[in-house]
Amino acid sequence: MKPEVMLELLEAAAEQLEIKVTYEPLQTAIASSSLMRGGLCRLKGANGMEWRVIVDKRATSDERVATLAGALGKFDTTELELPQQVREVIALHQGTGPRRAA
Repeated sequence: MKPEVMLELLEAAAEQLEIKVTYEPLQTAIASSSLMRGGLCRLKGANGMEWRVIVDKRATSDERVATLAGALGKFDTTELELPQQVREVIALHQGTGPRRAA
């Protein structure tokens, strides 16, 4: 599956989980070759606390997929209708970064 298609499916899964995905230019003190291309955070929004995945808009499609899949791996996606390839990508990236508090 092309990374762009995978990214669309991951974004749709995030929407179903009510996780906002934004693409922003991230500035880091780490070299540009770093694997840090964004991640999951919890912010106080207008409707209370909300989950958000911030993705570096300069990241490649593959890096965007990895960032979003890693974030979605922190959530229960068993009830979502997802193609098997999407589930496999989420499972591959599961466990990257901090765990969601229950």
